[in-house]
Amino acid sequence: MMVRFAPPMVAPAELLVVVGPTGSGKTALAVTLAERLAGEVVSADSVQIYRRFDIGSGKPTATERERVVHHCIDLIDPLDPMDAARFAELADGAIAQITARGRRAIVCGGTFLWVRALLYGLAPAPPADAAVRERHAAIVAREGRPALHRALAAVDPDAARRLAPNDVLRVSRALEVHELSGITLSAWQAAHGFRSVRYPARLIGIQRPGDALDRLIGARIDAMLAAGWVDEVRSLLADGLGEARPMRSVGYRQIVDDLAGIGAPNEADLRTRIFRATRVFARRQRTWLREQPVRWLSPRRQPPSHRPCSPS
Repeated sequence: MMVRFAPPMVAPAELLVVVGPTGSGKTALAVTLAERLAGEVVSADSVQIYRRFDIGSGKPTATERERVVHHCIDLIDPLDPMDAARFAELADGAIAQITARGRRAIVCGGTFLWVRALLYGLAPAPPADAAVRERHAAIVAREGRPALHRALAAVDPDAARRLAPNDVLRVSRALEVHELSGITLSAWQAAHGFRSVRYPARLIGIQRPGDALDRLIGARIDAMLAAGWVDEVRSLLADGLGEARPMRSVGYRQIVDDLAGIGAPNEADLRTRIFRATRVFARRQRTWLREQPVRWLSPRRQPPSHRPCSPS
């Protein structure tokens, strides 16, 4: 049985990984650490890696990029395929370059499947099958996203509990693995166990109470909307990028629905829907983090997480 990708070419002494739920201050902390440790930041964010998705992805500001070199941002065209395995390969290359220059690699991001793939590799499940994915897309178009999620729950209830019905890509992948191999994705992952360490790593995050995180999330959404997030989505749609993968991410999806006349009739309601979806996403992130060996830092000693939002 073959693994999805090989060990990294160059292993740093220790990889610093800044984690935490959305809005908690990961970028500000990573930039500060990079400045203090002569480091460079490797983004592990599944939206920031795409070009043109600037405001709603919370990309580092122009000032932050001037202060510290960032990698794995603006690498992929909106309609190009992207997954955790490809991210790990791109991050491997960036980390090798950083290490070769005698600098410190600092990974930062909230896409924890990507972080896990980078640190431990991926379970050797069957590769993607275009015909299966087209069939799943037809089910979603005909019967809606919950129908595909129900099909997954019937064969892999553990995966269905982890994945939201709206997460069509991952629901389809989990169902695809079972259809192609007769083995559930949960079983593949349990056998793999993420026990093969690719990088020695230290996980660091800023610990914030739930009410404080809610306030930061709200301020972040307000800043993004004020910076022109809706106009950004409108421009992307006008250029035929409605089917781009990042358009399904939290916030972008709600704005797309709003522009199509689905859901919120005004900006206040749109803001509420984005806030609620973001809180759900943050809860899922916190659930994953509870099982990880994170060194939590006090927010009193860290820079604030709320940053100006501007297109890069």
